[in-house]
Amino acid sequence: MTPAGGRAASDIRLVLSDVDGTLVTHEKILTDRAVAAVQKLHDRGILFAITSGRPPKGMEMLFDPLSLGTPVAGFNGGLMVNRDFSVVQSLTLPPEIVRKTVALMREGGADVWIYQGNDWIVPDAGHPHVAREQWTVKFAPTVRDDIPDITDGVVKITGVSDDPDLMKRLEATVQGALGDNASAALSQPYYLDVTHSDANKGGVVRALSRLLDIPVGMIATLGDQPNDMPMFQIAGLSIAMGQAADAVKAAATYVSESSEAEGFAAGIERYILGES
Repeated sequence: MTPAGGRAASDIRLVLSDVDGTLVTHEKILTDRAVAAVQKLHDRGILFAITSGRPPKGMEMLFDPLSLGTPVAGFNGGLMVNRDFSVVQSLTLPPEIVRKTVALMREGGADVWIYQGNDWIVPDAGHPHVAREQWTVKFAPTVRDDIPDITDGVVKITGVSDDPDLMKRLEATVQGALGDNASAALSQPYYLDVTHSDANKGGVVRALSRLLDIPVGMIATLGDQPNDMPMFQIAGLSIAMGQAADAVKAAATYVSESSEAEGFAAGIERYILGES
């Protein structure tokens, strides 16, 4: 099959997937069918890689079940590591951008989390989403009350709020203020991630293309959020999950079922492997 303007599924040599809401369900479950779909890729000689707003350490529980051997792109590409956590690429935010971003998020009414390398720093362990995130990534944050003073070696800043309208406004405000100096995108309706301008999922596609010597047109991508759209726009074939917003679906070559209905596995089976 050859999608209009896209790449034939038979030409795909690498599949790159988002994690939360794509590879795993809302409850962060990696299903047996998802594991089996990735194994079928391995059997066909198609490489598989993952990228996420999570720190690389927060994806370690996926390495063995998926037999990962490709570089892992955490922080939307801000920190790319090998399986043994040796660093392939690290893109940190300039201190002045960190200060500006933290100020804008705090003024906008969002909590602020800071990531330095694999260290996750929060202002209060009892604040919304901290416990859930700790359960997801399988390690605890560091609690500090001097978030605005942390400016060196920062790979990601996350604004957190359960007010979706506030988060959409904040995304526009922060991206507008930072311009080309950083990338700001919602990774979940309640998370706004700010990373280095080259640390976005489109950059991950380009980096893996270079590292693995695979043309971007022979890479397929899967995702569900606005921060997945940059990789959709570069890859030869892209698959959006069924629960994605209309804009995300419109940016993809194909739309699968939702992540709660095995959308990842179904997308791999149908659009990459050509199974009925």
